[in-house]
Amino acid sequence: MWLRTSCEITFDVSIDTPFILMLRPRNGANQWVARESYTLNPTVPVFEYTDYYGNLCQRLIAPPGEFAVRTSADIHTNEHIDVCPGAPFTEVQNLPDSVLTYLIPTRYCESDRFIELAQEIVADAIPGYDQVATLHRWLRDNIRFNPDSPHFQLSAVETNMAGEGVCRELAHLGIALCRALCIPARMVVGYLYGLQPMDFHAWFEAYVGGRWYTFDPTQAEPRGGRVIVAYGHDAADVAIFTQFGPALYPMHMAANVERLSGPPD
Repeated sequence: MWLRTSCEITFDVSIDTPFILMLRPRNGANQWVARESYTLNPTVPVFEYTDYYGNLCQRLIAPPGEFAVRTSADIHTNEHIDVCPGAPFTEVQNLPDSVLTYLIPTRYCESDRFIELAQEIVADAIPGYDQVATLHRWLRDNIRFNPDSPHFQLSAVETNMAGEGVCRELAHLGIALCRALCIPARMVVGYLYGLQPMDFHAWFEAYVGGRWYTFDPTQAEPRGGRVIVAYGHDAADVAIFTQFGPALYPMHMAANVERLSGPPD
């Protein structure tokens, strides 16, 4: 399916402020970026680099005053996501080197605190994909997805205690539970077609059966129409913007996804 993504972010900057932005969708096996625009107002010099995870990052210094970022992209992505009940657990000693890093506890995903709970939840599940699917159902049943949650930047432990959170928090808890079972898991941020309410979105992927599979505790059924912007261990690695200096929160931030009838002209 062809999707058009767009976002607008506006800041009120008081002094020259260094930024790292992470807003460009990435090409990969499951998505192709056919057209892209990226504008800054006012225009400033930008340096782009690729981080450890392969994410496209833009460095710049925003001048004082109103500073606006606008992006748009036309992307071909899968209309459905793969599911594979019965896909086997991969023993740690057989994991690819690049995947091992997604087993460790991190700032927002304290997997070492969830070993007993994770084992209890999946007690009757076949090791591998079925364990992650069981964790997904448990998250759906026990942690409320609340886009208006007053909680902010919660870790997996805090999300479990609160019993609710936004998409990022549910992903953190899902990742921590997977890692507690020695299943590699990573965070994904991007866009989801048809998400309500529309916003930037986060979910997680788990590595079983020799590949990554998508899991999204905010959705009752597996859904495609996803556009990936960034991967990481947790939210600390995939922030769409990071500023250095006085704390800034956007004056305005909006994301949108629309379906196209076919390839862009």
